[in-house]
Amino acid sequence: MSTWDIQRGNQTQITEFSILGFSDYPNLQILLFMVFLCIYLVTLMGNLTILTVMCVDSHLHTPMYFFLCNLSILDVCLTSCTLPKMLSIFLMDNKNISFPGCITQLYLLMSFTSTELYLLTVMAYDRYVAICNPLHYSIIMNKRVCALLSAFSWAAGFLDVLPHNVSISYSSFCGHNVIDHLFCDFQTMLQLSCSDTSAIKLLINTLNLGLILTCLVLILTSYSHIIASILKMQSVKGRYKAFSTCSSHLSVVSMYCGASLFVYLTPISNSAKSVHKLLDASYSTVIPMLNPIIYSLRNKDIKAALKKGMQGKLGA
Repeated sequence: MSTWDIQRGNQTQITEFSILGFSDYPNLQILLFMVFLCIYLVTLMGNLTILTVMCVDSHLHTPMYFFLCNLSILDVCLTSCTLPKMLSIFLMDNKNISFPGCITQLYLLMSFTSTELYLLTVMAYDRYVAICNPLHYSIIMNKRVCALLSAFSWAAGFLDVLPHNVSISYSSFCGHNVIDHLFCDFQTMLQLSCSDTSAIKLLINTLNLGLILTCLVLILTSYSHIIASILKMQSVKGRYKAFSTCSSHLSVVSMYCGASLFVYLTPISNSAKSVHKLLDASYSTVIPMLNPIIYSLRNKDIKAALKKGMQGKLGA
C-alpha cells in the first residue's frame, strides 16, 4: 500500500464544506450583503418584468422574444441557485453546506451557465435567419423549430456537465473542507480532493474550453453573414434597424464569452483570487442582472410594451 493510500485511509471522509466567501474582509460583509441583495432583487424584477410583458403583449409573440423569455427564465434560475446561499454567508457566521447540497449547487450552476451559452448561440442563428433570409423567416423559425431549439439548449446544457458532476461526486474529500470561493466551484473543489485529479482537470478544462470556442465560432459565423447582408442593404434606415436588432445580443455575448475565456485562460494565483471570485460570480449574478437592462434599453418593442403596460396601470 502506498503512502498516499495510507494517508487517505487515516483520514475521515468529509460530509460538508465551508464556503469562505470574502471572509478576509470582515468589515465589508454587510456592504457585500447589501450589494448582492440589490443585484438579486434587480435581476428578479427585471427578468420577471420582461417575462410578464412578453406573455401579455401579443406583438412580442415572435421567435426572438420566445428565446428572450427562455433567457430570462434561465437568468432567474442561475441567480437563485447561488445568490441566496451567498447572502446567508455574508450575513451569518454559519458558512457550511452539506456535501450533497454542494454537489447539487455545482451541477445546477454549471448546467445553467452551459445552457446560456447554447441559448446565445441559438439566438445568433435566429438573427441570421431573420436578416439573411427574411422572406422565409416565419417558415424556417416556426413554433416547432423554436421549441426544438429551446429544448435542445436546455437538454444539452444539463447533459454536458454530467461528466463534471460525476467526476467530482466520486472523488475523495478527506482533508481540508474550506472552499475559497463564493459558492461551490468545480476548480476549487478539485483542489480539495485527495484523489488524483490531474486527468479530470485536463479533460474537463478541454471540454469547457471546447464548448466555449465552438459556440463562439458558430456565433461569429452567423454574424459574419449578418454583417455581409447588412452592408448590401441600400437603405441606411434598413441597415440601422437590422443592426439594432442584433446589438443587444452582441453585447450579452461579448460580456459572457469574454468573462468565460478570461477565467479559463488566466492562471489562478493567490494574489488574484479575489478577482477570480468576482469574475466567476459575474456568471451567476452580474450578467443575469444586466441582460434585461440591455434588452429593454436597446429594444423599441419592449420599451413600447412597457410604456403601454404602465399607461394601462395608470389608466386603471
